[in-house]
Amino acid sequence: MNPAVVWHDVECGSYTADLALWRELAAAAGGRILDLGAGTGRVALDLAEQGHDVVALDVDGRLLDELAARATARRLEVECLRADARELDADGSFALVLAPMQLLQIVEGREALLAGAARALAPGGLFAAAIADVEQSVAPDEAPPPLPDVGEHDGWVYSSQPIDVRPEPGGVAVERLRQRVSPAGDLLEQSHTEHLEALGVEQLEGELSAHGLTPLERRPIPSTADHIGSMVVVCRR
Repeated sequence: MNPAVVWHDVECGSYTADLALWRELAAAAGGRILDLGAGTGRVALDLAEQGHDVVALDVDGRLLDELAARATARRLEVECLRADARELDADGSFALVLAPMQLLQIVEGREALLAGAARALAPGGLFAAAIADVEQSVAPDEAPPPLPDVGEHDGWVYSSQPIDVRPEPGGVAVERLRQRVSPAGDLLEQSHTEHLEALGVEQLEGELSAHGLTPLERRPIPSTADHIGSMVVVCRR
C-alpha cells in the first residue's frame, strides 16, 4: 500500500465523531453528495453504505485509487473525481457539499474553494463545513503528550505522534513524528508539519454569505480522546 495512503489512514481514518452528523445532513438533503477532500473514503464510503449517491473529490490520486478499491471490495458505488477543490467547475447538481475535518483551514485559497462549492450546489442545496478553534489545539505546558495514532500494514507498524502544536501568524503549526517499524524491527522516522489557519464561525458565515449561501445552523462535534472538537457550519444556497 502506498505510504501516503497508510499515513492518511493512521492519522485520519479512525475518526468517527462526525459521521452521525454527515448522515443526518445527507438524509435531509435527499440528493447527490460531493465530499471535498475525501481521502481514502472515511466519509464518502460511510454515506454510500447508507444508500446515497456520492462523488468523492481529492487532489491526490493515490488516495482516490485506494478509495475506489475499497468501494469495489464493499460493493459500493462511489464516483471518484481527481481535482483541486479550489478549481472546481461543477454543474450545480449537488444537494449537499461537505468539507469535513477542517479542510477549509488546511487548504490555502479558501475563497476559490467556497466559490466552487457554491457553484456545485443545486438551488436549495446545503453546504456544511467543519472548523476547529485553533486555540483549543495548543495544550497547556503541563498537559501530558497525546497518545500516538498507530496502524499496521504488511507487518509494518506505523505510529504518528503529535509532538508540538505551536502558534504562528494566522493559526497554528502541528508537528508530528512519523515512525515506521519494519517486520525486522528497523525504525524509520521523519517529521511532518501541517498548518491550520485560524477561522471563526462568524468569519466563515460572512464569507459564505458573499457567495450566496445563507447560514442555517451551527452544529458542534464534541472533542474525543484523540481529537479536538469542531463546529459544523451549515448553509443553504
